[in-house]
Amino acid sequence: MKLNLFVLIALISFVFGCGHQTPTTNEHSKPADHSAHHDSHTKHGSVHSSDPDAERAPYDLQFIDTMIHHHEGALEMAEVVLKKSTNEELRKFAEKIIEDQKKEIEQMKSWREAWYANKPRAINMEMPGMKDSMKMMTDGRMEQMEKRSGKEFDLMFLDLMIEHHEGAVTMSQEALQKAERQEIKTLAEQIIKAQQQEIKQMQEWKEKWK
Repeated sequence: MKLNLFVLIALISFVFGCGHQTPTTNEHSKPADHSAHHDSHTKHGSVHSSDPDAERAPYDLQFIDTMIHHHEGALEMAEVVLKKSTNEELRKFAEKIIEDQKKEIEQMKSWREAWYANKPRAINMEMPGMKDSMKMMTDGRMEQMEKRSGKEFDLMFLDLMIEHHEGAVTMSQEALQKAERQEIKTLAEQIIKAQQQEIKQMQEWKEKWK
């Protein structure tokens, strides 16, 4: 009888203990859920997709954030030239891209701070010219280029940078029509002029080096 009573008490204690632990388990699950949500949110700003509600942001903010992102792609490509190419003309060309586009990035960042401080980032991959001219960053062609050497590397770089420049020109042409601030329109004009000249130069090199 005493043994049965002991077993009964033990069972009651076990059931009570399990019931008491349930809220603790749920409480610990909340931070995990919050963390997962945070991780998902940070991935929206990747090169692959637009930021949330970017298309609803002021056009000038969209242009600034998106063109900065686009320029960063050009810097990455140009830096590969300095690591891989032995062609002095192409290396000087890459150095000029890095110098010019870093200056433009800094200018756009200063405008963003002055005009849109504390506004959410508004990279819009759907802006005309953006998505198509950034495909090489995600479709494997950058990796293919990095595996090449000599003339093959140089020619593939020209192909990809021409495509990338054409996207910047398209984005800037739209900015001439949609931007509110004259500073953005002036920058757009500069990008169009400079990058159209560089496209012409790269096309000439393609014919010369092939």
